Amino acid sequence: MPIIAPGRPAPDFTLATYEGDPFTRASLEGRVTVLVFYPFAFSPVCNDQLSVYNELVDDFDAAGATLYGVSCDAVWSLEAFKDKLGLRIEQLSDFEPKGATCRAFGVLHPSGSPERALVLTGPDAVVRWSHVAEDPGAFPGANLIFDALAALER
Repeated sequence: MPIIAPGRPAPDFTLATYEGDPFTRASLEGRVTVLVFYPFAFSPVCNDQLSVYNELVDDFDAAGATLYGVSCDAVWSLEAFKDKLGLRIEQLSDFEPKGATCRAFGVLHPSGSPERALVLTGPDAVVRWSHVAEDPGAFPGANLIFDALAALER
């Protein structure tokens, strides 16, 4: 199944936050959101990707977007990942049922982990832009996100 295409409503889903609150499709409503799907907390490329995005959180905020990291790791692992890297980007777990949200967005790799992918939704929870990396060893640069945000304004 390919990554969800622009123009489609975000699917129904439930992800877990560390605090135990569900993050659902309704959580996307009312703001521009970027879901940052990544394979594994604490892996070298994921560390680099989230660290770069974290350095630009204020710029993403200024552009009107909120980023959320999404992986199939457990919430405890994600909270440790967030703390270790000093991330201000909320981390969401697709651990149980494992990969259900990733599957719904078309980014679940056959290995059971997410593809390295980005999904931008508008305030109406409709997908405005999506991207999946061809190579899991290279992360999408932040410029791709900023370009997608700029395109929303046109």
